[in-house]
Amino acid sequence: MYILGLNAFHGDASAALYRNTDLIAATEEERIRRIKHWAGLPVEAIRLCLEEAGISLADVDVIAVSRDPYAKIGNKIWYVFRQGISWNALANRALNSFSIKTLKKDIAGAFGINASAWKAHVTYVEHHRSHLASAFFVSPFEEAAVLSIDGMGDFSSTMRAVGRDNQLEILDSVSYPDSLGIFYTTFTQLLGFPHYGDEYKVMGMAPYGKPRLLEKLNDAIRLLPNGLFQLDSRYFSHFRQGVAMSWDGGAPVIPPLYTDYLVAQFGPPRAKNMPLADYHFDLASSVQTMCETVIFHLLNDLHRRTGLKNVCIAGGVAQNSVANGKIRQQTPFERVFVPPAGHDAGTSIGAALYVLHQKEQYPRPAFRHEAYTGTKAASGIIEALLHQRGIAFDRLEDTALFNEVTECLLHAGVVGWFQGRAEFGPRALGNRSILADPRRTDAKDLLNAKIKRRESFRPFAPSILLEAATQYFEDPDEVPFMEKVYRVRPEKQSLIPAVTHVDGTGRLQTVSKQDNPRYYRLIQTFGEKTGIPVLLNTSFNENEPIVNTPEEALECFLRTEMDMLVLEDIVIRR
Repeated sequence: MYILGLNAFHGDASAALYRNTDLIAATEEERIRRIKHWAGLPVEAIRLCLEEAGISLADVDVIAVSRDPYAKIGNKIWYVFRQGISWNALANRALNSFSIKTLKKDIAGAFGINASAWKAHVTYVEHHRSHLASAFFVSPFEEAAVLSIDGMGDFSSTMRAVGRDNQLEILDSVSYPDSLGIFYTTFTQLLGFPHYGDEYKVMGMAPYGKPRLLEKLNDAIRLLPNGLFQLDSRYFSHFRQGVAMSWDGGAPVIPPLYTDYLVAQFGPPRAKNMPLADYHFDLASSVQTMCETVIFHLLNDLHRRTGLKNVCIAGGVAQNSVANGKIRQQTPFERVFVPPAGHDAGTSIGAALYVLHQKEQYPRPAFRHEAYTGTKAASGIIEALLHQRGIAFDRLEDTALFNEVTECLLHAGVVGWFQGRAEFGPRALGNRSILADPRRTDAKDLLNAKIKRRESFRPFAPSILLEAATQYFEDPDEVPFMEKVYRVRPEKQSLIPAVTHVDGTGRLQTVSKQDNPRYYRLIQTFGEKTGIPVLLNTSFNENEPIVNTPEEALECFLRTEMDMLVLEDIVIRR
């Protein structure tokens, strides 16, 4: 049986294809369209999945979409009449729901087949059930508490559950309009970051400030005795106007969510070119602290109710790696699993897995890390590209290549590293990465100024050999997907300043020989030469989606000031 999982007509549109319980491919549409957080129907992602499987659309048996227009329908109707939601907001929601209902027809039309003759049937999986499934069913746990938490999906912002074997039992949920994700987004907008997905910038800002405004924020979001939370409607416009997401040209846009009352309490939104002041950093710190407080409140109550030692987390808020790294210290949970695509793109995997396990009762396969599920370069295409462009290169076997790359890094070089299949999710995990020497005190400024061209306060991540993680970080978990932040040991901070944030932490990626043997050997070679088995790893892009193909990697290399580009076993020098 072939199951096509989709996140469609929503930010971070994506597709995933399973053959029974084997994941064939999964990718975000943005990687192919080259528009960040692309929303709409993920036609190109579907095409990639089919090509990887060597099948046509006609072979697909089930389309599992991570939306259910009928979820909480009673709550929706009651809320509309109680709050007097504007007709414009209602029209937007109805139009979006209609898009989901015509999904099969739209896909068939895009691929030029007859929808009525296509055997596949569409299964709608509630948004947060998809998130829950995307975490628990791929986790190493036979039994775990599960938390999904994001902005909003199918009239819920949060859902808690217990996972056992191949089944999920829903415990409770938080309904619209209360949302921790919307709380964070609203203040992200106020801080002058208006684009969809900008919340990570506030997380990066937070260590530069102090949570001096935390007491004021207690009025905007309140913890409830039942382990949940509630927003104060005076601060957030969506209580009356809804969240009118649009995606003209593919990029999702959300209008300002703050009210005049919020502005009166916290000041006017920061203008685009206005310098960041101490107040902005303090507000970011306060918002991040409040977000963590709510997450730990949800989790502590979830542990009280379940008594389980393992927890899985998904949803947009689960991308808050700072909070994730504190869970074992701030709650009784002993093991924490976050999938590589915990955000909405991951719901394509979750919807497919929900159908496979929850509905069709397929047993779960043995645990394995599955982050490298995207596109790969066909044999011979890289060499043909470079010949066509008249670019000189060398082809090296691995040992010589690792030595060449590490020598470049040791001499202050910056390396674009492209290998294998692209990662699924927002993090570069060693297959589409830009690498630098973590010992350099100027590496952060160099990368920001010459390549990444992004805000100076944003940190860079360390990739470290799994077995060395405890030597450099305080009580780290296994972190294969760069999804948690831990404190760098004080005596090690001066050794790896380029990947140590201002508060002494790092968002690490632990690299194992089993998960990525080639990237592991590169870090190992660098460690043999320096005594430090760590590389600075940032995503291979420049204010664009992470590069997907050799052509995109080459173009990024040529328009920036990288010193070396590695495309599989081919080396290009500046």
